[in-house]
Amino acid sequence: MYSPGDFPWAQPVQATPGVPLRVAAYSRISEAIRDGQLAPGALLPTESELGQLMSVSRTVVREALMLLEEDGLVRARRGVGRFVSPSLPRIGIERVHPYEDVFSHEGRPAELVSQTIAHQPASDFVSQRIGLANGAASILFESVLARAGEPVAHLQEHVALSSVEGPEAIIAATTETESESTLLARLIRALGPGFGRGTCEISAAPVGATRAEPLALAADDPVLVLTQTVARGNAGFYLSKCVVPARAGHLTLKQT
Repeated sequence: MYSPGDFPWAQPVQATPGVPLRVAAYSRISEAIRDGQLAPGALLPTESELGQLMSVSRTVVREALMLLEEDGLVRARRGVGRFVSPSLPRIGIERVHPYEDVFSHEGRPAELVSQTIAHQPASDFVSQRIGLANGAASILFESVLARAGEPVAHLQEHVALSSVEGPEAIIAATTETESESTLLARLIRALGPGFGRGTCEISAAPVGATRAEPLALAADDPVLVLTQTVARGNAGFYLSKCVVPARAGHLTLKQT
């Protein structure tokens, strides 16, 4: 049995506006991994133990660990437990293309069927990926794309207004009232197709309870997770996590 003294980083976490408990728990563990408080290959406490240490439920811990697995920071071994990955994840396939185009197939367009927009402080996940200070201002677009009436992608897109030159165009893109499109498509329209350098990491994981509902899946159904970042000049400003169910079929990633 672990005690709080064994893991000084594992203090109680609390939800804050725009940052749910699962994200707060994810941030706490990811910071410990990146700061070296959790060594590569180290065995993590169990879900119950982490829940007690951070004063959250097992469900919150499980979803935080799923996010860590998606990002390549944690690996699971059946029947043994979860371990810190031996090395931090590497950059994968590069591309910058609207998600609507990526998920259109054989003349069937991918269309936006739901979208919410929120102004919120940057989480650890966002700040680590696009070089923001924790808590810096960012905007979150959460969307679902469907093809022929079936959901084929769940998107969480983040943009930072303070880290790039020419924020007026970005602000205009995020406030389009007549646009029914993803944030990336809006930004490409506003800034041009060569608006920045992109990288994409691809991983596989269970979808989890939170994202299962908008995709009409069971919580343990497998999905692909595309983590896309875009930099303009020397500064990152766009980040997305795209969850893709099997019904989406094959993906053609157009590289630039």
